[in-house]
Amino acid sequence: MLGGKNLAFLCVGVGVKLLLWPAYHSTDFEVHRNWLAITSSLPLSKWYFEDGSEWTLDYPPFFAWFEWVLSLAARWWDPRIVQLDNLGYAASSCVEFQRLTVIVSEVVLFAALGRFVRASGGTRQSKIAAALTFLSAGFLFVDHVHFQYNGFLFGILVYSLAFAMEGHDLLAGTTFAVLLCFKHIFMYIAPAYFIYLAINYCAVLRSRRRSQVGGCALDIGASVWRLAKLGAAVVVVFAVAFGPFAAKGQLPQLASRLFPFKRGLCHAYWAPNFWALYVFADRLLILASRFMPALGLASADLSGMAASTRGLVGDTSFAVLPDIPPIATFIATLLAQIPAYAVLIRKGSKKRRGPQRFIQSVVLCAYASYMFGWHVHEKAILLILVPLGLLTVAPTQRTLRMFAVLSTAGYYSLFPLLFGAQELLIKAAVLLIWVLCALALLKSDRGVSAWSCLLRAERLYVLGHIPLF
Repeated sequence: MLGGKNLAFLCVGVGVKLLLWPAYHSTDFEVHRNWLAITSSLPLSKWYFEDGSEWTLDYPPFFAWFEWVLSLAARWWDPRIVQLDNLGYAASSCVEFQRLTVIVSEVVLFAALGRFVRASGGTRQSKIAAALTFLSAGFLFVDHVHFQYNGFLFGILVYSLAFAMEGHDLLAGTTFAVLLCFKHIFMYIAPAYFIYLAINYCAVLRSRRRSQVGGCALDIGASVWRLAKLGAAVVVVFAVAFGPFAAKGQLPQLASRLFPFKRGLCHAYWAPNFWALYVFADRLLILASRFMPALGLASADLSGMAASTRGLVGDTSFAVLPDIPPIATFIATLLAQIPAYAVLIRKGSKKRRGPQRFIQSVVLCAYASYMFGWHVHEKAILLILVPLGLLTVAPTQRTLRMFAVLSTAGYYSLFPLLFGAQELLIKAAVLLIWVLCALALLKSDRGVSAWSCLLRAERLYVLGHIPLF
C-alpha cells in the first residue's frame, strides 16, 4: 500500500509531468493516435495490414491490445481521436488524453520500483535509486515531451528484475516473455535472461554422498522438470500473443512489420554508437578524396550520401566504406555480448551468480546491442541506463563512476529529440537538476558520494556537457 511519503513523491512526480503537457510532441504522438484508431476501428485480422498512414502498427500484439484498451477510453473522451481517416489530429482534447495515458500507465513503473525497493531491503540507497529512475531525465524527455510509453514498458522490466532479486526466477522469466510481446527491442537483453535462467533456475544441483568425490552433481530429473515448466510458461505467453494471428496465417506479415530491415543501418537521429562513427569516417574519406586525389577515392559513389540518416525507409549506403548488411550487425552484437555471458558463466556458487551479476549482464547485453545493433534508436540508451541505475543500490565506487558518466552522456544524447528553441531551457534544466541530484545523493558502499568517486578526467568530462547546451 502507498505510504504517506510514497504518495507525496508520486504526486510530485505527476505534478512535474503535468507541467510538460504544453511542450512539443513528436511524430510519435500521431503514431500512437493512429494505432488507437487502427485497433478501435478495424477487426483484429486487419491490424497489421492497414497502411492508410505511414505510421503503420509495428509493435508486438500485446502492445496493440494495450492501444485497444486505451481506445475504449479515447472513444468516450473524444471520438475523433479514434477516427481512422483523421490523420494528424492534435486538438487539445487529444493532447490531454494521450499525455494523461502516459502518466497513468507509469503507475506500473512506480509499483515495480516499490517492489524493487522491498527486494533490496528498503534501504535509503534503494529508495534514492528508485526515485532517480522514476523521475529519470530520459523518461521526462522521451515520454512526457517527445511522447512514448517507455515508463510503462520499463516498469514490466523492473518487475522482472525484482522477481529475480526475490528468487522467483520462473516468474521473472515469464514476465520477461510478456515484455517481449509488448516491445521486441527488449530482445537485446534476452541472452542474459537465457543464460541466467538456464544456470540459476533450470540447473538443479544436489549434494553428492560423502563417499563420492566432488561437491555437487546435476539432478537431471529436477532440471528437466524446471526446463519444461519454464518452456511451457514462455510458450503459453507467446501463444496468447501471436496465436490469433498464426491461426489466420498472418505471422509473415507480423514479421515484416516487427523487423523492417529496409529502414537502414542508422536511425534518423543517430544513436552515438559504433555505426555513427562508421558513417562519420565515410564522410571524412569523401572530404579527403576532394583534397587529396592521391588517395584514389575520386571515383567514390556519392549517390547514397543522403541515405545514411533515413529514419523510415531506404537502405543505408556508403560512398567509400563497404555497406553493412543486417547479418554483420547481428554477428558484431553477439561477439560484443561475450563479456555479458562471461559474467554469468564464470565459476562460482549460485549465490555469487545471483541477481546482482544478472543485472550486470543485462546492462552489458544492452550496451553491446546499442553499440553494434541494426537501426538503433537513440532512445535505446534507456535500456542501458535503467538497469544500470538499479545497480546503484549498493554500488562500488567503480559502478558509481560508470553510472555518473554514462547517464550524463546518455541523457544528453537525447537532446536532438527536443530540437525546438522553446525546449532548450526545459531539457537543460531537467538534465542539470537530475545529474546534480544523482551526483550528490548516490553513495558508494563506502559512503562516498558519486561526485567524489569520479576521477579528475571524469569530472571534466561531466562538466564539459554544460557549455554544449
